[in-house]
Amino acid sequence: MDDVTIRAARTADYEQLGALTASAYLDDGLLDFGRDDPYLRVLRDVAHRAAHGEVLVAVDGEGQVLGGVTFVPGPGPFADLAHEGEAEFRTLAVAPAGRGRGVGTILVQECIDRARALGRRRLVLSTQPMMYAAQRVYERAGFTRAPGRDWSPVPGLGLLAYELDLSGG
Repeated sequence: MDDVTIRAARTADYEQLGALTASAYLDDGLLDFGRDDPYLRVLRDVAHRAAHGEVLVAVDGEGQVLGGVTFVPGPGPFADLAHEGEAEFRTLAVAPAGRGRGVGTILVQECIDRARALGRRRLVLSTQPMMYAAQRVYERAGFTRAPGRDWSPVPGLGLLAYELDLSGG
């Protein structure tokens, strides 16, 4: 996409990206308690994500944030699934203005490129079962389901795991 650039999120982007991410989850019906869901605070807290991973944004020619993702380069306190030799990404969200324009795809590709550049053998992620559009993006990028890594962060919410083999074999 000629008019979309991927770059590291700047402090000035945090509020907009946090609101965009929270809205994406709310508008898509992904939060059990709607506007009262405690996870909204987590989704809005981009500064926390930036302290533990690389927050990337997709911006248009006018600098409008169209989407974002958090790349986690390896195991650690912010990695849900990544083991040694693996990277992970989290909180992929695309604004309505970026949907259907390939914004999610280029954010995922940026995570793949970063994982490869770090020599990681695998890139992993978690997704909610009803995130069908995101799952299509992941599968088109070559990710496959990893049901043995499915997990539940809170009772009643089962997350699906996906992985991409980067070893070239």
